[in-house]
Amino acid sequence: MQIDGGCHCGHITYRADIDPERVVICHCTDCQALSGSAYRFVAFTREDALEILTGELKIYVKVADSGRERAQAFCPECGSAIYATSTGEDSKVYGLRAGTIVQRAELVPRRQIWHRSALNWVEDLRALPRTAEQ
Repeated sequence: MQIDGGCHCGHITYRADIDPERVVICHCTDCQALSGSAYRFVAFTREDALEILTGELKIYVKVADSGRERAQAFCPECGSAIYATSTGEDSKVYGLRAGTIVQRAELVPRRQIWHRSALNWVEDLRALPRTAEQ
């Protein structure tokens, strides 16, 4: 599936090909901290299937407890997270932050990862009162 997206301020834009069957929710504590939320909604793409159209990303390298490095790419203007990937010379898989994808409403998570770190209330959001707007 071809998608396009960008950051909140429009400085970064991109296009990519993704596999809609490889869309996940990640509950790891790094995703919680880096997103400022309970989990992150991620669509995966290959290095050769991602094209940054405008802007230059800022990269922050996070070292995991395992010692593995993860490059976190974000907009230097508004701070929107765009993707995470491994470091090094090997072929890369990019975890696009699905909130930056224009077609995000068409994407359905197929699984949850790092569920042991999930906050206990995320499974039952339907029980909360709802308003259409703030």
